[in-house]
Amino acid sequence: MTDSWVNAAERIGADLHLELSGPGGRRAALTRALREAVRSGRLAPGTRLPPYRSLAADLGVARNTVADAYAELVAEGWLTARQGSGTRVADRAEPLRSTARVPKKAPARARGPRHELRQGTPDASAFPRAAWLASYRRALQQAPNEVFGPGDPAGRRELREALTEYLARARGVRTEPDRIVICSGFAHALRLLFQQSGPGGVPVLRGPLAVEAYGLGFHRDLLTAAGVRTVPLPLDEDGARVDRLGRERGVLLTPAHQFPTGGPLHPARRAAVVDWARARGGVVLEDDYDGEFRYDRKPVGAVQGLDPERVIYIGSVSKSLSPALRLGWMVLPERYVDGVLAAKGEREAWASVLDQLSLADFVAGGSYDRHVRRMRQRYRSRRDRLVAALAEQAPHIEVTGVAAGLHAVLRLPPGTEPSVVKAAAWQGIALDGLAGFRHPSAEAAGTATDGLVVGYATPSEHAYGAALEALCGVLPPP
Repeated sequence: MTDSWVNAAERIGADLHLELSGPGGRRAALTRALREAVRSGRLAPGTRLPPYRSLAADLGVARNTVADAYAELVAEGWLTARQGSGTRVADRAEPLRSTARVPKKAPARARGPRHELRQGTPDASAFPRAAWLASYRRALQQAPNEVFGPGDPAGRRELREALTEYLARARGVRTEPDRIVICSGFAHALRLLFQQSGPGGVPVLRGPLAVEAYGLGFHRDLLTAAGVRTVPLPLDEDGARVDRLGRERGVLLTPAHQFPTGGPLHPARRAAVVDWARARGGVVLEDDYDGEFRYDRKPVGAVQGLDPERVIYIGSVSKSLSPALRLGWMVLPERYVDGVLAAKGEREAWASVLDQLSLADFVAGGSYDRHVRRMRQRYRSRRDRLVAALAEQAPHIEVTGVAAGLHAVLRLPPGTEPSVVKAAAWQGIALDGLAGFRHPSAEAAGTATDGLVVGYATPSEHAYGAALEALCGVLPPP
């Protein structure tokens, strides 16, 4: 037995961590401990065990105790002993398979739909990478050192100044930088406005809140989670029936292009909802989710311009640039600014400061205007192709809501929506039924119509034709 073998075995003995417990004497306890170490796999087949004296010294037992335990386990077949080779774990000793629940292997991700016609996302392939990279480089090179320290909860002033000018020019918004708070999008804005900010905190706004009878269920769920009761307003060809407003504390509208049914809020109703807010001391939440994309005439200006003290204007780059940027803004009446900043907090997970600076450069340098104009032309062409395909292959299907935005609504015969949505899914077409956007209350259900919400912005140019062909193939016959 060489010195190196002895030293190695002694190191093994020090690492065995055998616990001698249970009934019987020391030999019985050591035998059980060694057997369990082999059975569990801690001592793998072929592992050389330490010599008697080393393990005995490590465990504080007699040398003969170790020798007798080894001999018993050799006789049982757990160990082997050969002259010059020492004592080893037998090759045939099978470790106990763990009874712990092993997580199942995640199934391979299912292939996505063949044709993506869901609303809500722009054409990802059209993101202006070169122009954005140029803005990002300039922003990084010109950023003062304090940019890399604690930030301002309101957001970078460079971006708030750029937005002040842009929103006044493009959307008719009247504001100043100190009334703009940068957020991560519309949902984040709702959370800041309605959710309690910390123990004992008071929300900036309270319910009940009137909402349009059709809208995003995600937003309604967010409000419900914050304890806000939502009251649906019926819709007609002139938009939300704001004459039905009652004792609510506020109203959430998409006045530039009602989501998802389409169409702007009638001018008389725009004035009426501001008059209601003034008379009630209420507030209008204006979701300007795709206000830049109007195709039949100049984009409709924001309701906020009628009364900046009664309207909270909320926008983002999710439709115009990309939802991946997570950049949005609130234009607030003066009385709400401090409350929103308190809700946001001094160490809130804000949007990246470098992304804010990049967007400021992108807007101030004119790249944002150029991108919006280019995308407006592209989306208008997509819309025209959709309308033409339906006119040729399904002229009995009415198309609405196409004057603006990134989607259209296809009106279906009563009772056919579920079967058409199911048929579309079978054909690999991802789209939404109109029912999924309907407010669940009985009043809203009374305005129910069957339809499809078809997004025409997401597919790439080369895939759009096939998507339209597949869509027409699942529509109900005349």
